This record gives sequence, structure tokens and C-alpha cells, in this order.
Amino acid sequence: MKFKLQLHWQILISIILAMLISALVKAYGGSEGIFGSRFIVVCDFVGTLFLNALKMVVVPLIASSIVSGMIGMGAEKNFGRMGIKTIAYYILSTFIAVLIGLACVNLIRPGAVSAEAAEAMLAQAKTPVGFEEKIAEHTASDIINIVKRMIPVNIFKAATDNTELLGVIFFCLIFGFFVTRLPLKHRRFQVKFWQSFQLVTLSMAELILTFAPIGVFALVTPKFIDFGFHLFVPVAKFSITVLLGLGLHFFGVMSLFLLAARVNPLIHFRAMSPAIMTAFSTASSVATIPLTMECVEKTAGVSNRVSSFTIPLGSTMNMNGTALYECVVVVFVAQFYQAAVNPDFVFGIAAQASVVILALLTSFGVAGIPAASIVSIALILGVVGLPFEYVGIVLVVDRVLDMCRTVVNMFSDSVAAVVIGKSEGEKGIYAKKEFDDEAEEALPN
Repeated sequence: MKFKLQLHWQILISIILAMLISALVKAYGGSEGIFGSRFIVVCDFVGTLFLNALKMVVVPLIASSIVSGMIGMGAEKNFGRMGIKTIAYYILSTFIAVLIGLACVNLIRPGAVSAEAAEAMLAQAKTPVGFEEKIAEHTASDIINIVKRMIPVNIFKAATDNTELLGVIFFCLIFGFFVTRLPLKHRRFQVKFWQSFQLVTLSMAELILTFAPIGVFALVTPKFIDFGFHLFVPVAKFSITVLLGLGLHFFGVMSLFLLAARVNPLIHFRAMSPAIMTAFSTASSVATIPLTMECVEKTAGVSNRVSSFTIPLGSTMNMNGTALYECVVVVFVAQFYQAAVNPDFVFGIAAQASVVILALLTSFGVAGIPAASIVSIALILGVVGLPFEYVGIVLVVDRVLDMCRTVVNMFSDSVAAVVIGKSEGEKGIYAKKEFDDEAEEALPN
């Protein structure tokens, strides 16, 4: 029998090996020793290959996901009414999630390590090449420039420049919308092409992510050599920050949406419990679609017309938890850089506004598979000029956080189905006040 460890266990083992080997290297001279210096060169080489592979698949993965999602949405007969309501819900709920994440990470500041730890880190830290130049000119006018970059002069040039990827996302949204307006013959060709293209890019991304343990080891080991084991405190604070943000959005914001639709949140939480557990265990919104639809239709009373439109589309375009997580990771990296490398560095309002918009837009193109948000995080960090290498610090807890944010993603899709169904005048949605035996029997085993 073949035995294969799941990806999160492989990454955990690579982190443990990185800690052990970094301790061994530090015992024999650290990064200044002959063995340490050569070992770091090898790690830099392997880590660069992994980063380049991730960056290589960023544009095709996000482009194919966004275009395919827009085509699927536009194919519905009720796109004009129900589609606009669905898009409005996706944008609003995701935007609120990003703002919650931004508030939590600025309040808790998980990347702001202690003064003693920062002093020890500053003695050996290395400034990423070209980093200071990229962020030196951040001003309030950058907010206007973000809007300008959404409409690129040359879409192909924009696709090769990380700072212009906003234009690529905007182009894909418009392109996908107008594909749905083509004559049937041409539309069928476009649908097959983009669906096939998305499958290919997803396969490429999955292949690259299989090398994540090796890439993480190569990226993290030099950081442990330079920074030692002071990283545990910020990682613990980082986890608390993410869980707090997800909890506020899951229990607070989602309850408000349900109450606005005149639905008891407690009833809906209980009705969706099988799908919640499945999402938590699989860390995949896509894998949970059948059970989510069954709970929404049989227990909540949403029609198949609404659920078959909102649930599958939401699994790729309504990533509340993922958007929140991306925002927290990027600001965490900025805080960590400020504390460990350059105390004078300020990640200001303009830069954080960029993160909010990018997290909102890129979350629409994240594949509903485990660890797919790493690709979008690499994109955002590239745009704002932050080093991706520090992301390896938080990957040790990424799997557990991935399971939690997948629950938020999936639950938001179910809330969308209920809210949209109510707005469409469906009378069968939680017609009974109480969650009685009949409703309970409708739950999937």
C-alpha cells in the first residue's frame, strides 16, 4: 500500500527540519561560516526556483478563474437581476471581511516583535534587493494611481509586471462579461477554451504546490539562521489575529446578513453544520459544494434555481475568509519587516488601501483548493513591494487556518443563497419558526 503524507504534514516536517538544521548551522559559525554561507546559497537558489514557479502561474490561474466565473454567471437567464444581487453580495461581504482583517492586524500587530528580539534580528537581517526603492515614494496619491492602473495601456505588458496586475484582473472581468454576449456558436467555443485552460492552470498550480515543502524549507531555513527562534511569538499572535477576524466575520457579519433577511442565525448555523464540518476537514470550498447545496435546499428551503447559481459560483468568487487572510498576511509581513529590519519603515494608509483592493479583487480568482491563496498572496506582495520570503514564517500554521477560512468561505456562500432567495420572494426558506424534527430529518447523514 502506498502511503503519502498530506501537504500540511509535509510542510510541518520541513519547518521542523529547518529549525533543526538552522540550529546546527548556527552552532558551526552561522551564516558567516563556510558551511553556513554555502548552505544559504543553495537555499536561496531552491527558494528562488519555487518563487519563480509560483509567479509563473499567477496570471494564467487568476485570469482563467475570473473569466470562467464570469462566463458561468452570465450564462444564467436571470443574470440581469439575480446576478447583480449576487455580485453585490459577494463584493460587500468580501469587502467587510478585508476591513475586519485589516482592523485586527493593525490592532494586535502580530508582526511587531519585542525590542530585544528586533535588536537581535537587526544585527543579522538582510534587506531584500530593491525593496526600499519600491516603497519609498508611497503617498496619498497612490490611491488614485490604483484606479488608474486598473485600465492598462498594454494588457500584455501589464501581465508581465506585478505592479500592473490590477489591470489584468479588471480586463478579465470585462472580457468574461462580454463573452456571455457572443453568439451561441462563438460562446460555446470560449466556454470550452476557458474551462480547459482553467483545468490546465489548476493542474500546474497543484504540481507546483507539491514542491511547497521543499520551497518552504529553502525559504525558511535562512530566516531561522538569521532570526533564531524569536519567530514563535509573532506566529502565535498571527494565528490569534486571523482566528479573531474569521470569528468576527463568521458569527457577527454573517448573522447580520441573515437577520436582514429575517432568518434566525442560530437555525441557519445548525442547518449548515454538516457542510461546515466537511469544509473544515477538506479545506476545499469546491469539494463541499454538493453537501452545501443539499443543506441549503432540503433544510433551508432555498430553491434549486437559486442554490445552483449562488453556491457553485461562490465557491470560486466569494472568498471572504481567504480575502481576510490575505490582508492579514501582507500587513503582518510589513510589520515584521519594520520590527526586524528597518524601524523607520512605515506601511501607510496608501499602501494598506492597495492591500484592501488587491485582496478584494484577487479573492475572486482564488481556486477553491487547499493552499491556493499562496498564489494570490505572492501577487499582492509583489504589487506593494514586500518580500515574499517572510510568508514562510506563517506557513507552519497555514493548514489549520486554511480549514477555518474555508468554513467562512463556504458559510458565506450559504448565506448568499438564503439572502438572494429571500430577495427573490421565495416563501419556502425557513418557513417554520423552529428547527423541528422534520427539518432535522432533512439533514444529510
